[in-house]
Amino acid sequence: MFFYLSFLRPPPVHIAPGPVTITPQVANDLRTELFDGAQDIFYSWSPVAEASLYPKNISGTRPAKLTAWRSSNAYKEISVPPPPGVREGQSWRLVLTAQAQGNPIIPLAGAGLGASAFPVLSMPILFSARHSKGKASVKQEQVERIYRFPVPALAEQALVVIREQTSFDLDKKIWDSGIGLSGWLVDLFNDKIATAPLVHELKTVLGSPDSKSFVELGAGTGIVSLVVGALRSSPTEPDNESLTRILTTDLPSAMPLLSHNITVNSHLSSPAAKARPEAVILDWDESDLPDEVLSLNAGIDVILMADVTYNTASFPSLVRTLSSLVNYSVSKSKTPLILLGYKERDPAERELWEMVKDFRVEFAKVDERPGSGGAPVEVWIGTVVSGRGDGFVGL
Repeated sequence: MFFYLSFLRPPPVHIAPGPVTITPQVANDLRTELFDGAQDIFYSWSPVAEASLYPKNISGTRPAKLTAWRSSNAYKEISVPPPPGVREGQSWRLVLTAQAQGNPIIPLAGAGLGASAFPVLSMPILFSARHSKGKASVKQEQVERIYRFPVPALAEQALVVIREQTSFDLDKKIWDSGIGLSGWLVDLFNDKIATAPLVHELKTVLGSPDSKSFVELGAGTGIVSLVVGALRSSPTEPDNESLTRILTTDLPSAMPLLSHNITVNSHLSSPAAKARPEAVILDWDESDLPDEVLSLNAGIDVILMADVTYNTASFPSLVRTLSSLVNYSVSKSKTPLILLGYKERDPAERELWEMVKDFRVEFAKVDERPGSGGAPVEVWIGTVVSGRGDGFVGL
C-alpha cells in the first residue's frame, strides 16, 4: 500500500494576492482509507514558467511546515501563506511534501518506493485581484505528480509527469498497482531484480531492440505504458527498422486525460525506437477488438495490466477481452506474456486466476512491492500453457 498527499479541498484556480485556503489529505490511492498516524506536511511555492508544459526543473521557495496532519483533523481547513512578494498577475504552484527537504519528485527505483507519502503539485494558481473580483473561487480539478527513474540507455534520469483528477473518477487517478508495477519494471531494466527463468524471459522481450508490440488494459492515467516506452528508448538509431507499438487502452471517458499524459511526456520515448504509447479505446463489454489491435500483424508480445481486478462484476468481460487478445496473438503464431500488477482489495478477486485457466493461461507470482505496509503490490506473469490437441481453445 502507498499513501498520497492530496487536496480534500483543492486550491482555487485564481485568487486575489494573499493566503490560499486548502484542506490537505493523506490517504490511500482511492482516498478510501486515511493514513493512521501523524504526518508532518511541508509546503512550498513553485513559480510557473511561461510556455513551460513540462516541469524539467522544480524550483521555488524554501519549504516550511504547514501542519502536523492526523486523521482526527482530516477535514480542517488550513490557510497557506502566499508566495513571498507575490505580485498581481503571477501564477504559482503549491507543492505539498511529507519531507522537510520539500522535494516534489518521487523516485520509482528501489525497494523503498512508498516509504513515505507521495508529494503533490497543484495546478497553476493565478494571483489576480482583477480576475477574482466579484467571483466565487473556482476550485481546481486536477493535480500532478512527478516520478523519476533511471533509463539504462540514457545518461540522465527520466522524469514522467502524471496528471490526475481531484474527483473520484476511478480511471483518472494513479492506483497503487500502477506505481508498484512501474517501479518493478524500472528495477528489472536496471538489473536490480533476480531474474528467475520466467522473469528473464519477460526481461528479454521487454528489452529487445527488435520490433515489439504491447497492449495495456485499463491503463487509466497511463503511467505503466509511459515507463515501458521510456525504458525501451535508445539514444542511437537501431540497426534494423524497429517499430515498437504500445497500445494504451481504456474506456472513452479516460481518453482526454490519458492523451494529455502521453503528449506531455512525449520526450520520454526516443524517436529511434518509435515507442510512444498510443491512447486507444478498448471497452471490455464490446465483443470486437479495436482496429489498432487488429493492425498488430505480428501479434502481441506483452499484455500489461495493473489494478484491473477491483470490480469482480467485470471479470466475465475482462476474461473475454483477455481471451480475445491471446487468441488473436496466437493466430499470428505468437504467444504473449501477461504482466499483472495486483493489490488485493477483496479475496474474491483471486477468482480471476482460475477463470483464465479456461483459455490455458496460468499466472505465477514473481515478486511484490510492500510500500508502506498493508497489502503489497504483487507482480504476476501469465503464460499460455500447452493444452491437448493442436488447436487453441478460447472463450
